[in-house]
Amino acid sequence: MEKLLVMNPGSTSTKIAVYEDEKPLFTESISHSAEELAQFDEITDQFEFRKDTIIKSMEEHGIALEDLTAIVSRCGLLPPIEAGAYKVNEDMVWQMKYNPQNNHASNVGAPIAWALSQQLNIPAFVYDGITVDEMIPLTKITGFKGMRRKALGHNLNMRAAAKRWEKETGKPYDQSNLVIAHLGGGITESLHSMGRIIDFVSDEEGPFSPERTGGLPLFQVVDMAFSGEYDQKSMMKEIKGKGGLLSHLGTTSSPEIEKRIEEGDEYAKLVYEAMTLSVAKHIAALSTTVNGKVDAIILTGGLAKSDMIPKMIADRVEFIAPVVVYPGENEMDSLAFGALRVLRGEEEAKTFVKVEGKI
Repeated sequence: MEKLLVMNPGSTSTKIAVYEDEKPLFTESISHSAEELAQFDEITDQFEFRKDTIIKSMEEHGIALEDLTAIVSRCGLLPPIEAGAYKVNEDMVWQMKYNPQNNHASNVGAPIAWALSQQLNIPAFVYDGITVDEMIPLTKITGFKGMRRKALGHNLNMRAAAKRWEKETGKPYDQSNLVIAHLGGGITESLHSMGRIIDFVSDEEGPFSPERTGGLPLFQVVDMAFSGEYDQKSMMKEIKGKGGLLSHLGTTSSPEIEKRIEEGDEYAKLVYEAMTLSVAKHIAALSTTVNGKVDAIILTGGLAKSDMIPKMIADRVEFIAPVVVYPGENEMDSLAFGALRVLRGEEEAKTFVKVEGKI
């Protein structure tokens, strides 16, 4: 029997769980106030604070550190990696501290996992990181030689959805073509072909979402950037946090928007349909990479719980392949089940080697 500590550091919270095999003994999400986090200049400075939070939570739930057999953390922003499990090692800890691909609270997860694993002499893993990039050369080319398309997105949930589909249908993941859309605060979409994620639509080029603009008309973006109204930080804030449904409708809440639509708000209906049409267009675009030979289209993420959104998308793409809906993000389960596959010998964990210099 395995007893796993699962940790998921987020920008304003730390999610913690302990699993006994597939069964969660407890799951807790601890919110951190702006005042609490303001005392730390850098993400790496939060190490002791987040570590103490995790240990205290376990103590409050009556679980001793010494009872653990393994640890698994959400993966921080490593350089491009393959899908699956990686052992947490000194190189990974160095990467997260000194040369991550970008700053994010998840970067502190691997260092905490490493410290606890060394203390307890048990293995630690990360699984299906946001920076998984298995795109083939054909799908990375852009119209500007100095730029390449990037695969940055919700790989943990999308791969978990693929594994669930494999289990339910009996069709091997590594012999199938799946188009998967993660529908959340940000929307990303991916093409899984023969066990690898060979094409990807990130939230910087894909559909708009509750709070992100998605892809925008390039000439207008250039005009905006040089208007003098924005610097880089403020413009990125508009694109990443004030766009999408929030920009159009003043809210990111799908229940609220759907209520407005039911009450006759025509503009809300128009914007909602435009968002789902964009998701559908990118699903169709990804299917062309495998010449339309798609076994299933999977919709997952928080917005897949909506009464309207999955149907609006499915109506436009079910001519390509059957549409399956797996609502929610299920991040803690995905991390735990990934680590269990490694511990049971069903999957082999990879070894990370640090990357110095510009990523």
